[in-house]
Amino acid sequence: MAPTPTGRLVRSAHRTDLVIKRTFPASIHDVWSSITDSEKTAQWYGPWRTTSGDNPTAGSSISVHMLFEDGQPWCDARIEFCEAPHRLDLALLAGADESAAWHVSLTLTETTGFTTLALAHRIDPGINLGDIGAGWEYYLDMLVSAREGTPQPNFADYYPAQREHFDSQVAVDE
Repeated sequence: MAPTPTGRLVRSAHRTDLVIKRTFPASIHDVWSSITDSEKTAQWYGPWRTTSGDNPTAGSSISVHMLFEDGQPWCDARIEFCEAPHRLDLALLAGADESAAWHVSLTLTETTGFTTLALAHRIDPGINLGDIGAGWEYYLDMLVSAREGTPQPNFADYYPAQREHFDSQVAVDE
């Protein structure tokens, strides 16, 4: 059965984000380690290494080995904001042109033993929602799979099948 897309566009005062959420029966610290520990990110997104010092913090640069992308490229990123274990903001860089960066925020909240991860991808001019939405759904389901020890999803079940869902999105006010 094909996965159902959950992402939606949310408009705030200054921008529009694609927001996709997943909830885990785990503490916020446990989920935080799944999105910040290189050995754990290797299981669902790709391992990373710092390119500017030993302890990455806001302003640091990292490089992520995209193990689940064609050709398994390395992708440079900059940590824009980090407030462990609640929020991590990244600029995913497309080469030397920082104006083409994808701005992604990962926010975690814990309520009675469950942690919700909200991924927000800022929708800047030139970003095609139909092309990126399915990818984020896939990666978050990869995270679920890695945490649960279940078989990894197949990207072909997400794209292009979910493209219409994302192309038809209309932003709702936050």
